[in-house]
Amino acid sequence: MSHIYQAVGWNRQKKIYDALLALGVVLYIGAFIGLGAVLFPYATAETLMIRAFGSGAFILLHVILLIGPLARINTKFLPLLYNRRHLGVTMFVLALVHGALSLIQFHAFGDVNPIISVFTSNGEYDSVTEFPFQSLGFLALIIFFLMAATSHDFWLANLSAPVWKALHMMVYVAYGLISMHVFLGFFQTNVDSAYEFIFLIGFGLVVVAHIVAGRKESPKDHELYSYDDEGYADICFVDDIPEKCAHIATLSGERVAIFNFDGKIAALSNVCQHQNGPLGEGKIVDGYVTCPWHGFQYKPEDGASPEPFTEKIPTFKTKVVNGRVFVHPHPNKAGTPQAPSIIS
Repeated sequence: MSHIYQAVGWNRQKKIYDALLALGVVLYIGAFIGLGAVLFPYATAETLMIRAFGSGAFILLHVILLIGPLARINTKFLPLLYNRRHLGVTMFVLALVHGALSLIQFHAFGDVNPIISVFTSNGEYDSVTEFPFQSLGFLALIIFFLMAATSHDFWLANLSAPVWKALHMMVYVAYGLISMHVFLGFFQTNVDSAYEFIFLIGFGLVVVAHIVAGRKESPKDHELYSYDDEGYADICFVDDIPEKCAHIATLSGERVAIFNFDGKIAALSNVCQHQNGPLGEGKIVDGYVTCPWHGFQYKPEDGASPEPFTEKIPTFKTKVVNGRVFVHPHPNKAGTPQAPSIIS
């Protein structure tokens, strides 16, 4: 997205990324099946394929869950965030093939509908050692399907950003389901303990990365400011904000991005309407506040996206007194024109 209405689409960078992703998946599946045939000669080709696609999807799921916190910890990971949807759809395709092959091998040759058989062939739901773990994988697959089907910006626009975000946050529910699916599968089938060790490493990395990212972000939500007689918060010196960049402040429980550009100060909501990206971590490009995640843009004067886009974010009143930046904590309605303060 940009002010000249040039959609990102499949640009050269994305094509290279997708080609490398597809090559990596093919090499992984081939290597897994090849090595599996050597190390586990008793395993059937169907079993090796099921494990190859399932483990590939599980690895990609961990990568996907790590990208978000890593991008918060270090901006060098933002290119991965930029292409995360492609990873998500690829992960779903691998999981779908894994599920379809499992359904065929274990449930397709009986008298009961294969999907119904997943939930009824084993009724030991009150047992840990015999719990029907395949049902957990099936439920997770449904969530992955909903996420993959709504990954396009068409659904983001029609569902609204909050609803779309809530739906895609269910990836953590799916991760819990699929983790239990994998763990119980290891436990019940007596698979080599090395798999369990790898599983625990992946789980630990996801947990640690989210904790570290959370600890880094937490101080931004606890900043305290003094207020003048008009109710404006005294934020910082003008010189503390680099040219065409922002200082992020927390006012009334919400993060505000305060930009310094062309001798002016403007404050807007820090939340991009595309995928809740941190606008204050972006820059002003060609006169527009540009989100660092996917390039969505807003005019600093009114928080509206350039035509033909319709996204809008709240603006805030500002003033500059003796070289210091003041911001009123109560936002204007999204898209409300608010003249930037002139730096005298």
